[in-house]
Amino acid sequence: MDYNIGQEQPPGARSHPLKLFDAAKSQGRYLYACAPMLAFRQTVRHFGTDLCWTPMILAKEFNRNSFARDSDLSVSTAGPELPTIAQFGSNSPLELSRASSLAAPFVNGVDLNCGCPQSWACAEILGAALMEKRELVRDMVIATRQRLRDDGWGVGKEADRDNPEGKGRSVSVKIRVHKDLRKTVDFITTVLGDEQNRNIDWLTIHPRTRYTQSSLPINLEALELLTNMFGDKLPVLVSGNVFTLSTLPYTSHLLEPQPTFTSNSNKLETNGTPVLSNTRLQIPKLAGLMSARALLANPALFAGYETCPWEAVDVFMNNVARAPLPLKLGIHHLTEMCGAGFGPNRSALLSKGQRIRLIELENWIDVIDFMDSAKETGGTRPIARSPLGL
Repeated sequence: MDYNIGQEQPPGARSHPLKLFDAAKSQGRYLYACAPMLAFRQTVRHFGTDLCWTPMILAKEFNRNSFARDSDLSVSTAGPELPTIAQFGSNSPLELSRASSLAAPFVNGVDLNCGCPQSWACAEILGAALMEKRELVRDMVIATRQRLRDDGWGVGKEADRDNPEGKGRSVSVKIRVHKDLRKTVDFITTVLGDEQNRNIDWLTIHPRTRYTQSSLPINLEALELLTNMFGDKLPVLVSGNVFTLSTLPYTSHLLEPQPTFTSNSNKLETNGTPVLSNTRLQIPKLAGLMSARALLANPALFAGYETCPWEAVDVFMNNVARAPLPLKLGIHHLTEMCGAGFGPNRSALLSKGQRIRLIELENWIDVIDFMDSAKETGGTRPIARSPLGL
């Protein structure tokens, strides 16, 4: 059962997301974030993901259309909900602040997407096109914080994260970088605001430009520069090339075990993973990791698993039984989880032929029977175990 915006709020206080950053820091680890993916939150929550994002919601449509609100923003009542950030696409302070006001009762915070590189979004001055509009982005987040404050939500003060009534809400921005990093520094400085009156609570950086293909490595030099400059001022998440915890292209005191390699090379394996190198780049001021494609293939990534274990498939299927998904969407998740993934270990739970057969199934009963049978026969490899002993 999904919880839509017009229904009563599900049980449990929605505390300020900065408390999650505090908890991760106190545990000596990164905060783990799931990039926008529907119908997946409870499974990744089971394996240690702290925070997730909705897919990008167009603020203007969200404000004007109840059908858009019901379809674009939903949370689950089938068990504890993973803390969720509503991600909006907007180029108007009024539209973003209104949409944030509507979403605030049902999420932990709101995020402005300045990173989507798709041509349709950039043509509408949304997503990555906003990287050339730093004053507009600043005005949007200021208007949003003020609207949330006027509505009675806790924003802008250190104490908000400890609001006893769970009324604290965050405002954040996700960005890409410019070819000339001085423009990115100017962008962040403008949007961030002064030390006594921050406009955003944290920042997510995708260290690629608007025009960089996802098959190319992230810009590690940009990530190092920006985290060194701003990591003491607010938490910084990185999005991009988070394939496994042991093969991240950088290291930190927050990583245990330490990555087996890092790379500044442009050489890639066929799945986009950087080739092995003995050089390690230290990025100590990075606060968290966001994964998209790799987490979709391996929901247990943040629990330290190198490949998707059968346990993750079982957790997903149990969640589907409590909160049914459209058949094709559920099968898509299963084929991703049972494929080769994005880490160095290219083994898969199901063979290519088995995955094709899975796609051909026409009802959930057959899917359940098929997956049970595959697990009993061992699929194509044994159950993966976490290197962390989980």
